[in-house]
Amino acid sequence: MPNPRITVVGLGPGSADLISLGAKAQLMADVPVYFRTTVHPLVPELIQEIPGPVHSFDDIYESAEEFSKVYQQIVDELLTAARETPIVYAVPGHPFVAETTVTLLLERAREAGVEVQVIPSMSGLEAMMAELAIDPTNGLVICDALDMPSGIDTQSPLLITQVYNRWVASDLKLFLLDHYDGEHPVTLVKAAGIPGQARQETMPLYQLDQVDWIDHLTSLYVPKVTDGEKIQTRFSLLPIVKVMQRLRAEDGCPWDSEQTHISLKPYLIEEAYEVAEAVDEGDDDQLMEELGDVLLQVIFHAQIAAERGAFDADDVVRVLVEKMIRRHPHVFGDIEAKTAQAVTVNWEEIKRRERAAKGETRSSVLQGIPPGLPALMTARKIQQKAAKVGFDWDEVQGAYAKVLEELREFEDVIARQGTAEKQGPEGGDPELTGEFGDILFALVNVARHLRFDPEIALLQSVNKFKRRFLYIEAKAKEQGRSLTEMTLEEMDQLWEEAKASEGGKESTLSTHSDNSR
Repeated sequence: MPNPRITVVGLGPGSADLISLGAKAQLMADVPVYFRTTVHPLVPELIQEIPGPVHSFDDIYESAEEFSKVYQQIVDELLTAARETPIVYAVPGHPFVAETTVTLLLERAREAGVEVQVIPSMSGLEAMMAELAIDPTNGLVICDALDMPSGIDTQSPLLITQVYNRWVASDLKLFLLDHYDGEHPVTLVKAAGIPGQARQETMPLYQLDQVDWIDHLTSLYVPKVTDGEKIQTRFSLLPIVKVMQRLRAEDGCPWDSEQTHISLKPYLIEEAYEVAEAVDEGDDDQLMEELGDVLLQVIFHAQIAAERGAFDADDVVRVLVEKMIRRHPHVFGDIEAKTAQAVTVNWEEIKRRERAAKGETRSSVLQGIPPGLPALMTARKIQQKAAKVGFDWDEVQGAYAKVLEELREFEDVIARQGTAEKQGPEGGDPELTGEFGDILFALVNVARHLRFDPEIALLQSVNKFKRRFLYIEAKAKEQGRSLTEMTLEEMDQLWEEAKASEGGKESTLSTHSDNSR
């Protein structure tokens, strides 16, 4: 006896011209035909022509409580019927496009020893693309209205199938409003590919569920967000926002509820430095945790702002997304920028236009640097701004020569004062302090030319010193001694051990052997 066999055929989008010849031939093969549903424009006509027995699963849809059970029962009945005689299973459109029953049937048929052959016809997708005159290779994303993904890329067009009725359209509208502005244009398409029945209408998103002709043949096209259009956002920030709202409530945490933008400033700076430390240490778990702490500070500030009606966390994300897109026209627009330098030029020009649009004017190229930055970062940013108008060394050698010049001037001041240990006025000798500042400023210039951040470089050296000094302390403790009982030479030896354990090559710690300490 031959293996049980099921031939799955696609009925196309609904026109007699769009069903394949192979599919039509199978339907006329004088074997039992099972329609997943008779609610399809072509089925009534086909039923009149089919010579064999005809069945449908419409009654299961009417009695089952959920779609998953409908699909399982359909597959059960198909496999049972196929054991008696070869059958044809007919589904709307293309058997592999949004046909869960076909996917389940193929999985279970292998286990049951049932042979399955699939003969396709045109899907409703091709018909909709023709109706809308769109090219799917331009990033088209296809979704199911009954199973929308959690995240939406608003920079890609969407084609959403199975918008069965106004209830589905209403739920879909609410979902899309979390990602798009209510005025974003969308297009409903009904009965694509069916002569005399095809229909489409473009409207603002907020009107989606007000259309009274939506039925089982309806899909929705959502074009991508255009430049300058307002973007809605919905990311996984809501759980954090809810926690922060609870902490700031009257019966929440007394400390959290008392905080202000001003009181939180030190914590944001501290958390940013802890992120930098996690990056230096290469610890992904620590980096993840520290990034979360920075995000917490962002949500904290956004919640405080929301309580006074200024903005909320969603506004922060929305404005950031809009700015990222606006400042990358070489990615999201038609501007060309092949090098990082070209990108920087575009970036600065876009920022200039943004300031002009806000009515901001700057009397100096050095304006726009936050006053609370650490000194090394401030120095670097000032040098960068001056360099943009040509006030800069052509090469690093000029910047390095300036370091040597400033060192000589510093040495001259020390020589005039007679001793490096001379006690100056409170806060240090003004002349000596000034010359030392010039050295630091010149060193920042060298770092900028060599494309590294002096702030990070100094932090790395501080952490390295800390790590090695802790090693000395630990070794002294093992010996039952305090550091004050050890000689400088003994500490030097332990310092060298710490270096060796790291593979370091720096000079020794002591003043008599390491003038760079």
